[in-house]
Amino acid sequence: MDSLLQAILLGVIEGLTEFLPISSTGHLLIAQVWLDRRSDLFNIAIQSGAILAVTLVYRARLVRLATGWVDDAAIRDDLLKLGTAFGITALLGLLAKKLGASLPETATPVAIALIVGGVVIFAVEHWLKTQAPRTSIGWGVAVGVGVAQVIAGVFPGTSRSAAAIFAALLLGLTHRARAAEFAFLVGIPTMFAATGYELYKTLSDATARAAEPWHELIAAFATAAVVGFATVKWLLRYVAGHSFVPFGWYRIALGVSLLVWL
Repeated sequence: MDSLLQAILLGVIEGLTEFLPISSTGHLLIAQVWLDRRSDLFNIAIQSGAILAVTLVYRARLVRLATGWVDDAAIRDDLLKLGTAFGITALLGLLAKKLGASLPETATPVAIALIVGGVVIFAVEHWLKTQAPRTSIGWGVAVGVGVAQVIAGVFPGTSRSAAAIFAALLLGLTHRARAAEFAFLVGIPTMFAATGYELYKTLSDATARAAEPWHELIAAFATAAVVGFATVKWLLRYVAGHSFVPFGWYRIALGVSLLVWL
């Protein structure tokens, strides 16, 4: 397959999987077993393409956060908690990078994380049946979401969105749509910062800069943004009246398949 078409296909995969609790990074790594292996910059930057879709879906909410904090204490509180979650993610993420965390070369760790994550989804959904929906965001939610995002980054296959959403649910934000919104909003600065970090590293290295197929990265970024927009709109409608259990079954089926065939 032509390299540009491969990049566009990876953009489609990213856009479809970034917001679903099934691991976009895991799916990208799996796809690259058969397609050309891509750089860390490519894999992270196209996630930012999907995250760009969130800024469009939540544009009214983002405008309120940016302009209403002076007069609205509730908005200030939301900003502080979003900032706390992002700050924890950034600090622990940099620490993980310094300690040598990197994407795996094989699909086995991804498969294991997919299966474990599926079991976690079942457990959390069973627990949620006993809980009343709560929409308030506590400080425990902010800290937990920040830590969960780093765990997802260290163990591809976990799913950043799944880790953040289920951390929020377990720590008291038991309203699925509200938990998803908080996770997605925290993901905006998280993924843009991660992309900026990888971009800086690549631009600072003449060899890496010359080797990166920039036109393919841009095509994949744009594709992920368009597909991601449609996906997140669908997911928000879905979680308004459904559980995440089907995604748990999907994760387990995919994980087992990978262990058997790869």
